[in-house]
Amino acid sequence: MDQNILKDTVPPKNIEAEQAVLGALLLNWSEAIADVVSYLRPDRFYSVQNQVIFDAMLKLYNLNKTCDSITLVNQLTIDNNLEKAGGAAYIASLTDTVPSSANIDYYANIVMDRAARRDLIKVSAEIKSSAFDLQKESNRLLDFAEQQIFSLAERNETSKIYDAKVIMMKEIELVQARCDSKNQFTGIPTGLPKLDIYTSGFQNSELIIIGARPSIGKTALALSMIQHIACEKKISCGFFSLEMPYESIGMRLLAQEARVSMQRIRSGMLRTEDIKKVQDAAGRWFHAPLYVVDTPNMRLLDLKAMARRMVMNQGVKIIFIDYIGLITTEDPTAPVFEQVSEISKSLKALARELAIPIVALCQVARDAEGQKPNLAQLRGSGSIEQDADVVMFLHRDRLKEEVAAQDAEIILAKQRNGATGDIPIIFLPTYSKFEGKAEE
Repeated sequence: MDQNILKDTVPPKNIEAEQAVLGALLLNWSEAIADVVSYLRPDRFYSVQNQVIFDAMLKLYNLNKTCDSITLVNQLTIDNNLEKAGGAAYIASLTDTVPSSANIDYYANIVMDRAARRDLIKVSAEIKSSAFDLQKESNRLLDFAEQQIFSLAERNETSKIYDAKVIMMKEIELVQARCDSKNQFTGIPTGLPKLDIYTSGFQNSELIIIGARPSIGKTALALSMIQHIACEKKISCGFFSLEMPYESIGMRLLAQEARVSMQRIRSGMLRTEDIKKVQDAAGRWFHAPLYVVDTPNMRLLDLKAMARRMVMNQGVKIIFIDYIGLITTEDPTAPVFEQVSEISKSLKALARELAIPIVALCQVARDAEGQKPNLAQLRGSGSIEQDADVVMFLHRDRLKEEVAAQDAEIILAKQRNGATGDIPIIFLPTYSKFEGKAEE
């Protein structure tokens, strides 16, 4: 038989390593079990016999009992699994296969490696099989494939215990690196100094919610942040504009960067000095790493798939979504609170999966009109408040004349890892831009 064919049909395994793990546990239970119990599971073993034996060992561990050949055989007998485990003779032979019980981590890593390869083969087969099902939409198949591949890495991650010495050494390294870089923020700076002081920038893996009533300036605030992040700091940024076409986004960004009236840009009635400002601003934006998607009412499935591709292909470090209420779920007939709950949980999971901040805009309830919003007024579902790491509200008096600069504030209502408070900012309606307020 062709050796290559045989190689492709036999799943990756190492029975000797599996036996060595079990034998090491029998020889040195009290120390060896502590090394592997946090990550090794019965299904990581290829041999059914070894799966059954390790499962019985975990039962003894959970019962706070010691494990040796006698107690293990007794537990397997109680579970009526002794024959399935290969019998008492097989269990007694396990200790003969162990060169050294001190190497259990090495043996366990071999077992985990082979299990990870089998997982990859299984997932690849499932993806291949699904691709032949013409009843399924291709974009759903792509999302399924991406989720399966990403989940493999998480499935095979091992938990570790870090003592204070290791933690402090790592923290000192980080502090030194920050001192050397002269960067006071650990996350992505928003360009609003007081907000950045509170949050130390938007942090990786966090879901950040910006809430406000309509026409208060949620999009303008997001674009003001994007202008600082992408145009000034050159940090790759993704923007899902589900409400506004990319041409309108471009006009706003140009007005903010050029500091030229958006009305004059829209009408084309530019003064001579304005033309130079607009040209210079366009030149700066030309090299900015900003990627805009303007699909209206985008499906959650498609948004997640495109976000993954942005991170992989464009190296995006932060994503903005305008706004949660325009994302559609797979079951649009479900109650609104269930749909919003699914969206918020998915966005939080996506932020963790991609290890980037995700900033999502959200409307607040009508009873917040004219007053400072609060967490109870997030529209759609209490799950947004629960899932988000940071929740902030934008508040200003929109009845004021939309010409002169006016006071506004960001109400930092929730921050999982920091303080909350009110942050004064300035709204410049001419450019549709928010800026930090100077110290008085």
